[in-house]
Amino acid sequence: MSTFLDSWRSHLLVTLSGNSEGRPKWVGQIATGDDAGYFGPGSAAWVVHGGMATMVAGIRALLMQTLHPGAMAGVHDWSRYHEDPLGRLAGTIQWLITVTFADTVVAQRESSRVGHFHDRVAGTYLDARGKKQPYTAGDPELLSWVHLVFTDAFLQTHLLWGDAIPGGADGYVNEWATAGELIGVQNAPHSASELATQLEAFRSAGTLKSDARVAEAVRFIRYPPLSRGMLPFYRIMFAGAVASIPREYRDMLGLKRSRLPVVWATGLVLGVVSRLLGPSSTSEDAARARLARIVRTHNLAPEA
Repeated sequence: MSTFLDSWRSHLLVTLSGNSEGRPKWVGQIATGDDAGYFGPGSAAWVVHGGMATMVAGIRALLMQTLHPGAMAGVHDWSRYHEDPLGRLAGTIQWLITVTFADTVVAQRESSRVGHFHDRVAGTYLDARGKKQPYTAGDPELLSWVHLVFTDAFLQTHLLWGDAIPGGADGYVNEWATAGELIGVQNAPHSASELATQLEAFRSAGTLKSDARVAEAVRFIRYPPLSRGMLPFYRIMFAGAVASIPREYRDMLGLKRSRLPVVWATGLVLGVVSRLLGPSSTSEDAARARLARIVRTHNLAPEA
């Protein structure tokens, strides 16, 4: 059993971080810098993004993102998700974790990196009415949609499987608006009610669309090329992610909520993952090391 758990832990770390130690090279930059960052210890962002529910949130966010035909076109035309699905996931994780835990300079630099990548993403797509539309990854509408579904995914999954959030749901949405603004999101929601209203506006306007591209992406997210040892656990988390999505979106995605107690089972899997990985991530540890260094430097500084 111990050998199996060690092997599964190694597979998990490789999947999430790219190496078996669970510390990708970019984590080192989180330990650098001279301020607490945009959020800091005790913030809603630290609690939500440091929790295990983020694993389910990523699945939910990717599913929801596919429903905007412009966002789906960008993924289909420019993403490497078929050739390197974990590479695409790792890039998203790098931005989210860096903005959460790094100092402000590093967070801004990482957001600029994402922005430079978006500069080259452009093309056309057929909207929900069958009309051809141009798109770029920097379009305000597409940036808004991606920000909304990611914010909603991390919030809703944490409410289901995480600890209490400082400031509640409003606190998290308000804080994470800052991250959206760093990559150019306009009118980012600052409360849970604003988040729900903006999401519903996309649906009620008839902007969202389900087609063959969406079905293909959903199949890929449902059956990713993971190791055999991880697949049973992933399938439970996938079912949990689906259960957390409102029915109107599940219907568009062609997904049904399992009749099995998948919310409970997902919580069990996340508990196992938590015990395997430990109480804190390497990113949070790096951030705390930076903050401790700043405090030491301040205490040692000569008085004026």
